[in-house]
Amino acid sequence: MPKQGFTTKAIHAGKIDFHPDSMSVPIYQSVAYPYLDAREAADIFSGEKPGYTYGRWDNPTVDAFERRMAALENTESAIAASSGMSAIFLLAHHLLQPGDNVVSSNRVYGGTFGLFGTGLPKMGAEVKWVTNPESIEAWEAAITPRTKFLFVETPSNPSLFIADIPALAALAKAKGLPLVVDNTIATPALQQPILLGANLVVHSTTKYICGNATSLGGIICGPRDIIEGIRQNGIRYLGPAMAPLNAWLNLNGLETLELRMERHCHNAMEIAKFLEKHPKVNYVNYPGLESNPYNKLIKPQMKGVSSLMSFELNGTYEDATRFIDALQIITHATHLGTNKSIVTHPASTTHSAMGEVEMKKAGISPSLIRFSIGIEDENDLITDLAEAFDCAENPAKCKGRLTQDKYPLAT
Repeated sequence: MPKQGFTTKAIHAGKIDFHPDSMSVPIYQSVAYPYLDAREAADIFSGEKPGYTYGRWDNPTVDAFERRMAALENTESAIAASSGMSAIFLLAHHLLQPGDNVVSSNRVYGGTFGLFGTGLPKMGAEVKWVTNPESIEAWEAAITPRTKFLFVETPSNPSLFIADIPALAALAKAKGLPLVVDNTIATPALQQPILLGANLVVHSTTKYICGNATSLGGIICGPRDIIEGIRQNGIRYLGPAMAPLNAWLNLNGLETLELRMERHCHNAMEIAKFLEKHPKVNYVNYPGLESNPYNKLIKPQMKGVSSLMSFELNGTYEDATRFIDALQIITHATHLGTNKSIVTHPASTTHSAMGEVEMKKAGISPSLIRFSIGIEDENDLITDLAEAFDCAENPAKCKGRLTQDKYPLAT
């Protein structure tokens, strides 16, 4: 078969022979699969015959999603999980033993920070944080004889750090270590880490892969021996399997992923340019802007910068929350990567558990605001932002925009 394009693979890759066939992958909402006889059951469990065993280990709908994601990420295999965090946990659980460590950028999602900083010590392992992840020398200095893998989230949430993946991959290879890339924010539509030298890719499929905030999910894409090692061990006794319905929703999301990411990137660039010029904004974190220090890394390794961005409001914690409360089209929610534009205040929500000191190290200030720009009409989004800025600066002009105005408390 000739080489296929990204969207063709996103629609057709991983096809399984269903009977009768269907335009969309059927949902196998089942936890068990009857066998013809005892011999077939034994052959399937031993791996001598293809088949499915138990819903916590495998499922036809989930299998189709795994195959499709492996094709898009250019890996031999993939294993889906119940969430992005469970995917990272499964991988760490598989690769680490007591006394081992992972070397990771400190520019990671708050949940990942918690897993590495608090969860790993409970398993007898630890994390070596790289607080200057732009420096390859800093990564190398953190590696010890007990290091089992390097981990980087790029672009990172919410500070939008972008790693030099080829340089990190070269270091990892020289040290005989796998490089794991969290590709949640870019998705394979914009960035393909394996082609840049990485060994494994993880995603929270809850975000752009699904695209409409309907289903939790995570996935690990990588070499067959590692993926099947997780399937035969960790996922069986830990149990964070992806639900068939969620796999089906993610499959549907993949079909429009490339188209959606193009619109996300376009809208985000327009919003970033608007914010960069606004007098109430100290700075904008969006690598698509030429003023951004990571901009030079975009062209060599990415097709676009996704829709996540953050900016620091020239004001206080209270000014930031008033601005957020005044938005009407942009939804205030603890999420990102959906068709709808979303605003979040990291210091009080997603990253609050890090504490003030660690947030400061990670570049998260009290007035930092994070946006996940959706695919709405760009002019409507810019108008919403402009009016919210006016409201934050002049509360008297906010009538009808703030929560207490729209939903007055009963007296």
